[in-house]
Amino acid sequence: MKLLGVLLSKNYKLLSVAAILEVFETVNKFYQTAGDAQPFEINLLASEETTRTQQEAFGYPLQSIKDVKQLDMILIPAFTSDNMQETLQANGTCIPHLIKQYNNGASLGTFCTGAFLLGASGLLNGKIATTHVDASNGFANAFPAVKLKADKTVTQDGRLYTSGGATSSFHLLLHLVHE
Repeated sequence: MKLLGVLLSKNYKLLSVAAILEVFETVNKFYQTAGDAQPFEINLLASEETTRTQQEAFGYPLQSIKDVKQLDMILIPAFTSDNMQETLQANGTCIPHLIKQYNNGASLGTFCTGAFLLGASGLLNGKIATTHVDASNGFANAFPAVKLKADKTVTQDGRLYTSGGATSSFHLLLHLVHE
């Protein structure tokens, strides 16, 4: 079973989280219906300060990203914010834990503007990535060491995955399920 984490960052886009959960829950249901073991254990993650005041979300217990066990993959949804600098500051406490998970073998995937958080971690430096086309200029200015491929729907560079906007998320989700 693959241990999957979905990061409920501050200012996450509900549609992005819903898409991630829908795809992985559906895959689990297909396996369960066939009498097979579910391939994914879904974990919802948030900052430590969020988990102090909120115990669950979307029917899942909410776990602190600081204390969560080693995962196979962490997915970072899109942001609702137009002020990425402020959003990155609000989510800065998650970055060391994403880096730790990655250094211990986890894959990291981002959807749309979620790529900004991965960019802020430094893990994308020297690697290819994409983001929402409307956010591409801001991303390129903020993270010049990243090889931005604004025309790409999905990118993969080792264990780092990114997707463009809205419907591109489903391309990445299908790619991840296939892998």
